[in-house]
Amino acid sequence: MTHRPTRRTILIASGATGATALVAACGGSDDSGGDSASTTTTATGEDGAGDKLADTADIPVGGGTIFKDQKVVVTQPEQGQFKAFSAICTHQQCLVGSVSDGTINCPCHGSKFKITDGAVANPPATRPLPAQNIVVDGNSISLA
Repeated sequence: MTHRPTRRTILIASGATGATALVAACGGSDDSGGDSASTTTTATGEDGAGDKLADTADIPVGGGTIFKDQKVVVTQPEQGQFKAFSAICTHQQCLVGSVSDGTINCPCHGSKFKITDGAVANPPATRPLPAQNIVVDGNSISLA
């Protein structure tokens, strides 16, 4: 006798597969739960770590600069205080487009994130931008 799966079994399996794909698509970052980007030191590695992004003078106080190739945004909320975040919007993974008036702005759906900690300042995004590690060494800013 051959056992055929019931409609219920198929629906449950399909839902589990869809949920797994959705979680994988929405994840993609190592969010350690920190509220702000940390600054650490590390040696240059094959993954791009240690690559110089900019001079400290290139990051405006109260603003920031987006590095599209590295998919990172570096901000300077206060003089000498540098933060870095993923430049991929947590809403639908668009690349953020600008930094102005104290926020990192996504052009796709209008989400805005605070330059101080990456927190959502304007929906539809509901999750903050993940912090990225950078190294500030003298006047140079590099990926950690």
